[in-house]
Amino acid sequence: LCVCCSRDVPSVDILVWSELPTGAGLGSSAAYAVCLAAALLMVCGAISCPLQEGESTARWTEEELTLINSWAFQGERVIHGNPSGVDNAVGTWGGALRYQAGKITPLKRVPTLRILLTNTKVPRSTKVLVAGVKEKILKFPAIMNPVLDSIDAISQECQSVLEVMPANPSPEHYPVLEEFFDINQHHLNVLGVGHPSLDRLCQVTASHSLHSKLTGAGGGGCGITLLPPDTSPLAVEAAKQDLCACGFECWETKIGAPGVTLHSCSSLSAQVQHALAQS
Repeated sequence: LCVCCSRDVPSVDILVWSELPTGAGLGSSAAYAVCLAAALLMVCGAISCPLQEGESTARWTEEELTLINSWAFQGERVIHGNPSGVDNAVGTWGGALRYQAGKITPLKRVPTLRILLTNTKVPRSTKVLVAGVKEKILKFPAIMNPVLDSIDAISQECQSVLEVMPANPSPEHYPVLEEFFDINQHHLNVLGVGHPSLDRLCQVTASHSLHSKLTGAGGGGCGITLLPPDTSPLAVEAAKQDLCACGFECWETKIGAPGVTLHSCSSLSAQVQHALAQS
């Protein structure tokens, strides 16, 4: 706070535009906090403006990203009370992160994966779901702890595959990731964070030979479907139509993208420019 207060800060108008649905477990609040922190820190001179003339995008130094992340985390604390810090960290650095026992470790050189992101539109409470999982673990520790150990093993195996893929982009990695999706989804149902809407999502995509799992807190909310490189556009479109027929919202997107980035106005899509102009 002292860094910014030592300078004159001009009045600013902030326009926010987003395609992320709120309250769906997609980290929309963290994305907002990261962008807001970066913008305000740059305006008050605490971090540089990395965009050079002629460039369409630019990113900040590691030290500056750390400062952005620390302020974004404070924003997340205002919104959520006691957040893990994962959402603002991945929003800042991008790519993929490993979170274990409160420690966040960025993964090096992970591939960008195509996915379908589906919002079941079923509201849920993260607090209630977490309490339910804790109750099950306390009630049946001999049963539930091995499930948690297996989920941890899936995470470690998945990390190993993802880190190998950039240097060896073989199609053989995708069936392994698909199996991880399936096993993890079954485990999450055992933990009690599944939902009939998520089961339906998995059934629909499985009918198109695609593999899905919940993302976020579960109990509704969103699921992700892996799209291997050889997935035909017709199969993707058919899956999207069937998911929408269930009353779900569906987008094709990617995970593993860069984190917070400064864009020149000219590099923004026409859709974004129009939305901002209408604000």
